[in-house]
Amino acid sequence: MVSTALNEMSCKRKQKLATDNLNLLIGVLLLGDCFALHSFLKLCYGARFPLSFGVFQNYYSKLPEFSENPYVSVVGTVASGISYLGAPLTAPFIKRYQRFQRQMIWVGWPICIVALVSGSFASTLETLILTQGVAYGLGFLIFYYPILNMVNEFWISRRGMAYGILCGASGISGAVMPFVMEKLLNTYGYRTTLRAVALALFTLTGPLIPFLKGRLPASRHTIAAKADWRFLKTPLFWTYTFSNVAQGLGYFYPSLYLPSYATSMGLSNFDGALLLALMSISQVMGQLTFGFLSDRRFSVNTLITLSSIAAAVASLTLWGFAHSLAPLIAFALVYGFFGAGYTAMWARMSTSVSADPTVAPIIFSLFCFGKGIGNVLTGPLSGNLILPTLEPDAYGLTRYMALVALTGGCMALSAVSICSWYMSRWILQLR
Repeated sequence: MVSTALNEMSCKRKQKLATDNLNLLIGVLLLGDCFALHSFLKLCYGARFPLSFGVFQNYYSKLPEFSENPYVSVVGTVASGISYLGAPLTAPFIKRYQRFQRQMIWVGWPICIVALVSGSFASTLETLILTQGVAYGLGFLIFYYPILNMVNEFWISRRGMAYGILCGASGISGAVMPFVMEKLLNTYGYRTTLRAVALALFTLTGPLIPFLKGRLPASRHTIAAKADWRFLKTPLFWTYTFSNVAQGLGYFYPSLYLPSYATSMGLSNFDGALLLALMSISQVMGQLTFGFLSDRRFSVNTLITLSSIAAAVASLTLWGFAHSLAPLIAFALVYGFFGAGYTAMWARMSTSVSADPTVAPIIFSLFCFGKGIGNVLTGPLSGNLILPTLEPDAYGLTRYMALVALTGGCMALSAVSICSWYMSRWILQLR
């Protein structure tokens, strides 16, 4: 009897180990597929991190039909902003109707393609905003979050690392695309370029979509667990939210304006593309590093503060005082590494606020929304901050001085908010 019971326990352990190993293998394959798909989607445009749009913006601002409009950057910020702002609506929908997540991918994917083709026929900025901006952002929103939910199902204890890898996909593509876009735009114009990008999106990402599948079986009778919203009363959540909004308000300016800044210094369009490519490579390293460190139980608050302070110092010094290519390269590398590392910590920031696994995705989506607020405001703000005066030897070339100051100030404010939380706890302990 005892021997039989021991044999049964041994068989169950082996079955559990085999199941765990199989799930791990499937999770790794899914993450690899998502990484490739994510890379190709960003390769074609870059909705989440508008690195490629920095090249588009530099090109659009020189065309007669767009050159007089200071709000060209709105096209890129609207596209990426929608993918952030829509998170609080999309995430609960996927949670409640998980069985439709694969269908959502097939809906969002063609919207992205149609948006790019439609944008190629645009002759006004308003049409570009509606197609290359709003429509593409909406398609990416519908497409992206089901993939993120599939990753969540497989990766739990190493979720920070998984998010770092997935976020790093945009950096891998961003290391290539600025050069490709710059060449295509200057050779064939934006109409042919957008159509070529749509074709590339169709051929490179379409074959990968059938391999996307979640770990949990799809249920036709979904019973949504009631979310515990008590995390809204915790000071830590609002501290993170303020820090996140401040970081998002300043984060996107360098990727949008580095090519324009370089050409204003007399550098070539190739140099502007090079800066974006280097920033992309640095982003990958930063997101992987900060995601890994957050999984290794390093203090998330310390990592957030380090990320924001380093990005602030780099903006106010390396970028503001740059009058040649070398300091701009240094800025792209330092800012890309530390600035981009922030979003890779959202997963651990969510679990720090609440240990409830049903609440963590909601908190994550609210962080997305917070950064989206800053992202959407980037376009209108930058249109009013760019000055007509250009002084090659002045701080920020004078034209970009306010932009540099806002970027560094927002990053510093993001760090200060975390430090203030520590100070408030310290004061309470003294009492």
